Amino acid sequence: MSVDAYLNFQGNTREVVEFYAEVFNTEISNLTTFGDMPSSPDHPLPPGMGNGIMHARLNVYGSNLMFSDTFPGMPFTMGNNISLAIVIDDAEELKRVYAKLGEGGQVVMPLQETFWSKLYGMVTDKFGIGWQFNLGSGEQA
Repeated sequence: MSVDAYLNFQGNTREVVEFYAEVFNTEISNLTTFGDMPSSPDHPLPPGMGNGIMHARLNVYGSNLMFSDTFPGMPFTMGNNISLAIVIDDAEELKRVYAKLGEGGQVVMPLQETFWSKLYGMVTDKFGIGWQFNLGSGEQA
């Protein structure tokens, strides 16, 4: 069993997925465009949507992140109600990913010691996604 995050974007999902694949040194799997779907006369594909990403998946530290472009006419609010938490036991890897996701984004909380962790911080990346970083399980030794 798992809990997976599904992230929607507005026409730039391919860029998003490629960026995260690079950050987390992982491969893109199950990439499907709207143009790959079987055509249906009842639901014609709007012009320009053929290259839009219907579904893509990345495996990041054992968890799946799934992605899709929003279909024209569907509501979209960048970064609304989403925050992804990453727990890493390796401080250097945590710092690397934190720095990489912070590039072009915004530091919400610099990496620092908290009462629950030796190293914790938060960034909003350049795509509007909030990330929390926690060294280890969050329990002080």
